[in-house]
Amino acid sequence: MEIEIVHEEENPMLHRTDVRFELTHDEATPSRLQVRDSLAAKLDKDSAEVVVRKLDTKFGMRKTIGDAKVYESPDDARDVEQDHMLERNKIEADAEAEEAAADGE
Repeated sequence: MEIEIVHEEENPMLHRTDVRFELTHDEATPSRLQVRDSLAAKLDKDSAEVVVRKLDTKFGMRKTIGDAKVYESPDDARDVEQDHMLERNKIEADAEAEEAAADGE
């Protein structure tokens, strides 16, 4: 699997970089977690700081176009991203926020 960064855009207000990438793969489309780990390694970031938002593979092609958000810290990702995106990317939700939500019920 080979990842090429197509476009990067800084977003200082949300402490992140928006990244569009192109992924070339030999077999089936890799899982979101495999892509996240490979992209994190390429960008020299921790996996918990990378949130893969979208993967788009055309039928029969060995290329996938994807969008990801690369945060400055895992806490920034937890603060900004929606819960379902954190869950899809296997980023643990903040324990304090979960306790506060449980207390409020």
